[in-house]
Amino acid sequence: MSVVDYDEFRGLLEAEREKLMRHSARYRSENAQSLEDGVGEVGGGSDENIGDLASVTYERELDDGLEEGVLDTLRQIDAALQRIEDGTYGVCEICGKPIGVERLRAIPWTTRCIDDQRR
Repeated sequence: MSVVDYDEFRGLLEAEREKLMRHSARYRSENAQSLEDGVGEVGGGSDENIGDLASVTYERELDDGLEEGVLDTLRQIDAALQRIEDGTYGVCEICGKPIGVERLRAIPWTTRCIDDQRR
């Protein structure tokens, strides 16, 4: 493996972080009302809207799960940026060997080399 260019990966990580922060902010603004408020608007208290009620509930739960994934990735990106600062970026947390540059370009916040990830 060649020497890891910290500036390159810091840039990749910061760009991904910005993209995810925009997504998270958009999610929060689009889903600012409570689930009960959203369901109340669709449900209207009648049985004929039960399908709409289920759709709203499903979509909100799906969005919540996606947002949780975004927040988890943001935590991983922040940890990777800290590893750059510490000088430990690009080292597998399992075996201590360098992580391949190609893998880091694909998933810049990864903490494992491809061999340990496969296990």
